[in-house]
Amino acid sequence: MNTFVEAMPVIWVALGVVVLLILNMKFKINGMLALLLAAIFVGFCEGLPLEAIGKSIETGIGSTLGHLALIILFGAILGKLMVDSGAAQRVSSTLLQRFGPKKVQWAIMVIGLVFGLAMFYEVAFLILAPLVISIAREAKIPFLKLGITMVAAATTAHSLFPPQPGPTALVAAFHADMGMVYIYGVIVAIPTVICSGIILPKLLGNLDRPIPQLLESQKVFRDDEMPSFAVSLLVPLIPAIIITGVTLIKLVVPANPHITSLLNFVGSAQISMLIAVLVALYAFGTARGKSMTEVMLSYSTAIEKVALVVFIIGAGGAFKQIIMDTGVGDYIADMMRTSSVSPLIMAWFITVLLRLATGAGTVSAITAAGIVGPMITTFNVDPALMVLATASGSNTLTHVNDAAFWLFKEYFGLSIKDTFKTWGLLELTNSVVGLLIVLLLDLII
Repeated sequence: MNTFVEAMPVIWVALGVVVLLILNMKFKINGMLALLLAAIFVGFCEGLPLEAIGKSIETGIGSTLGHLALIILFGAILGKLMVDSGAAQRVSSTLLQRFGPKKVQWAIMVIGLVFGLAMFYEVAFLILAPLVISIAREAKIPFLKLGITMVAAATTAHSLFPPQPGPTALVAAFHADMGMVYIYGVIVAIPTVICSGIILPKLLGNLDRPIPQLLESQKVFRDDEMPSFAVSLLVPLIPAIIITGVTLIKLVVPANPHITSLLNFVGSAQISMLIAVLVALYAFGTARGKSMTEVMLSYSTAIEKVALVVFIIGAGGAFKQIIMDTGVGDYIADMMRTSSVSPLIMAWFITVLLRLATGAGTVSAITAAGIVGPMITTFNVDPALMVLATASGSNTLTHVNDAAFWLFKEYFGLSIKDTFKTWGLLELTNSVVGLLIVLLLDLII
């Protein structure tokens, strides 16, 4: 009886997810409203005071959009400017010319890994999405086929490699050697992305879907109408260049609070994206002979098209916060403390459960590290492998409480069913293959 009572947070969360799916899929209620209603349902059933439910919703929306709102808006603006100027067409046609339709997936995989390593996942997604659409249109293949490849690469790099926040925190938590994390991480990442980004799309059947309205170009540009390939690729890479440059400068410049403060400001995702947008307004706008009025039309159209996505993601943050406030994470953590399973598998499994329950990748990874970390000396496990096992668990199948789930769904204009089929399966493949490679390395090393 006590076990059943203790498990009630998990049961109410599961019922909340069912309520959300019914509201959205059966009654066709918009995702934002369905998420808020499901969040209130879970909070009420869990016995949270009504004022606390309201506060959790406010906190969840604020914390999620406080980090993501400007990134999503700037990313959408940058993508729209690339589409409307012909920059996306220039990059796609050049890559197709050099790699050919049959090998273009491999080019997308490499670009996805680079962007995922250099910047926040959401930034990488929003910059690469218009390129994927444009390449797919020219190659006459379903955009989701390339979209899955791009996302698989970007999420893998984001979850496995420092300086991204999750793996960086894990390196500190497990006292791992960062160099070994990179070396083993490459060995884990390559087969993982090949399985989820190259092989999986071939097994998913028909991936034909209508091109999202935001990313649909209204014209085919002549060669002289488009920016050069260098400009078309360099402008969207500005956030990656800035963020990576700031990281390198910090390694060589003596510590100084004023310099550090300036570097942190310029190297933040929001400011680096703002700089990229300002450059794009010139490079993809006025420098191409457009008036500022024409450029601002692309700017405002992008915001209009992506506004609902922003609010849906905010509502997802509210749902996540309610779930976290019910204590699901603590229940799962306590349940696993007494297990005698291999710490690599346990770290992965706990992280997967916490990610499913809370939708928060970094939080779930750090929580798992706190539980399993003390076992490293007992089991004599390589700390770098522990980092990668935990990181693989944080990059697993997610659902309606994850902002990235809704970003993928809404930006690509998919149903919840199609999102589970694509996003869900690629993330699950990433996670499982990543763990298997880590376990194989543990046997060899």
